[in-house]
Amino acid sequence: MAHASASTVAVYPGTFDPITLGHLDLIQRAAGLFGTVIVAVAAAHHKKTLFSLEERLATVSEVVQPWAHVKVLPFTGLVTEFARSQGACAMVRGLRSVTDFDFEAQLAGMNRALAPAIESVFLTADARYAPISSTLVREIATLQGDVAQFVPPSVLARLHAKLRPAA
Repeated sequence: MAHASASTVAVYPGTFDPITLGHLDLIQRAAGLFGTVIVAVAAAHHKKTLFSLEERLATVSEVVQPWAHVKVLPFTGLVTEFARSQGACAMVRGLRSVTDFDFEAQLAGMNRALAPAIESVFLTADARYAPISSTLVREIATLQGDVAQFVPPSVLARLHAKLRPAA
């Protein structure tokens, strides 16, 4: 799929703790719609993350390498301010369910009030990835379950290294 002109910038924000195949599907699809996609990795001061910001940035950077016009940057504070600072015209958000839609619609309304020039663009999850969430992946992996079908191989290796340290 051809992508839009190089001047169109979209931000795809998230914690990405860890990045999943569902996230990657959305990144790939957004890369086909926008000239530049910035995967904005939240410092997540309000959440306790399994991986540090540096680890999440490294992991995301590694798995988005196939797309030359996808950049990975950290952010703190309001995502609308970050998007504005990057010259973004859109914020990409994924929808897995009606519950996601309710939350995301509310968030989009608030974001529009804060940054009217930045449009929220919703991409529905591919059916294969709809049940996947980083929270569930972390929980299953912490309990020594197999999450290989939900994350890229490099992410699986990082999960194992983090949760199954060498004796």
